[in-house]
Amino acid sequence: MSYADLAVFEQAVRDRITVQNIIISFTLVSITSVVVSYRRGLMAVSHFPGIRALFHPLSVPGAFIPTTWWNPGIYFAWNWRNAIYKCYENDTISFVPMLLGPPTFYTSNLEVARQLVSGTNSARSFHKPEAASKTILHWGMNLFVADGDLWRKHRRIVGPAFNSKLYEAVWAETLRTYREMVSEEGWEARYRIRVPVVQALTFKVALLIITKCGFGFSFSWADPVRTADGRMALQEAFRVISDASLTSALVPRWMQRFPLPRFKQIREAERELMGFMRAQVIERKGDITARGTGASSAAQGTNVFSMLVQASEDEESKFKLDDSELIGNVFIMLFAGHETTAHSLASTLGFLSVNNDIQEDIYEQIIAVVGRERDPVYDDYPKLDKVLATFLEALRMFPSGYVIVRQAFEDTILQVPNPRGREGSTTIPVPKGMTVAVDMIGLQYNPRYFDSPEEYRPSRWYGIANDSEAFTAFSIGAYLPLSSSSQPAADFGKPATGPRTCIGRKFTMIEAVCFLTLILRDYRVEPLLRATETLAQWKTRVLDAKIGLTLGVKDVPLTFIRRGKV
Repeated sequence: MSYADLAVFEQAVRDRITVQNIIISFTLVSITSVVVSYRRGLMAVSHFPGIRALFHPLSVPGAFIPTTWWNPGIYFAWNWRNAIYKCYENDTISFVPMLLGPPTFYTSNLEVARQLVSGTNSARSFHKPEAASKTILHWGMNLFVADGDLWRKHRRIVGPAFNSKLYEAVWAETLRTYREMVSEEGWEARYRIRVPVVQALTFKVALLIITKCGFGFSFSWADPVRTADGRMALQEAFRVISDASLTSALVPRWMQRFPLPRFKQIREAERELMGFMRAQVIERKGDITARGTGASSAAQGTNVFSMLVQASEDEESKFKLDDSELIGNVFIMLFAGHETTAHSLASTLGFLSVNNDIQEDIYEQIIAVVGRERDPVYDDYPKLDKVLATFLEALRMFPSGYVIVRQAFEDTILQVPNPRGREGSTTIPVPKGMTVAVDMIGLQYNPRYFDSPEEYRPSRWYGIANDSEAFTAFSIGAYLPLSSSSQPAADFGKPATGPRTCIGRKFTMIEAVCFLTLILRDYRVEPLLRATETLAQWKTRVLDAKIGLTLGVKDVPLTFIRRGKV
């Protein structure tokens, strides 16, 4: 070998060693960084018992990789709802990811939840992290996302629109929409109706009612609600946005601009819906200008949106909502007002289809209150408590808002009640910046509050006045469930006093009671089984969760059989 060849060989060896050293150094630094970060996470939660996994459930890999022992994933609260808190013998656990995501406390305890969101002194140490609401904030600041003084500003404008006239209109429009559905779908001349996906009906019902009562539109069942330029049905735009909610929440906005078909579809739906809402704001403001501010409520109508814009225009400048805030509230009313109601109606019908004794008990109350011939009227609502109970129990078992996230903006503490059977509580230090999540699924399935929580049992809610907030599962501020016994457990069952009760709660409950009263009086509901499928297999396949921006039930196939026929 010549001297030159030897020099080349030596240089190649040195280069190879250098590359190896860089790789080894990078690996060691990465491992060290992971170990240090993990140890910091353990220290942040004070080594409180809980889950140790690779990724946080709300990180991109954590959310999109299916639930496994090493990656609980976004479905862990649902898939492990009967075991996870039992495993650690506490209603509150810690979650420390090894690779990606912040250390977090998860709680299914109502007392801890109240410390986070109730508005008490302890709750003032926590706020809504912007990252947890970025998908909704994309549409504009709104009542759901706002906190503190900003929330009070939005509540001042939005609150008065939800009044008795609106609720009477909701009942009347639900009745009309149901009649349109039966007529347009051709149910009147049929004895047995097979519906492969009942959400196809409940989503349309809910959207038509929210657009009629929320916005004053006069769309019919055969005339789909369309966006500003008429190219996309509003329902289709919402479906795309709903299905893509996890993508929108977790994938960076710059990445969503890539020319991929899925991202293109999402952008189109967002563009159409945003154009629709901007056009509505401009139109309503023009109407108000033409009438003059301060016009009577009769002139502005009973729809929520017109009253919201009117109230904003009537306010002093410091309390007015700008266009982006009006659009943000419009989006929340449209999205939450129709998606959560539609899913909950679907799950209610699904549960009733496999619980015939409950269905017949509800039918008997409907006949006793309304009879077989006349239309139900708004005054019947308080008497149909069993109908409402079926809806509330389905909402308990499939809570739309499945997680509530808060972040400590100062060093603080949480008082965590000890496990059942042990008196007292444990004080947990919560450092500034720590994330604490209320697991609403875990709360609804917590045996501390519900006997046999896996059982669909509407009787949990019997005997509660329809206007009581004791059974509201829409928000923690009002969520005070009852145990299944005749005596309330602890302070459960008392009227809620929390400030953050869901403003659309009664709107949804009235719509649900009216729709269920009509359809259950006219039809018996049965599960639509596949060939050779058993009832138990249907329940396992269908009565399962589907998680996006909200939690809902999977596609529910049903058969409706007209009553009074042989």
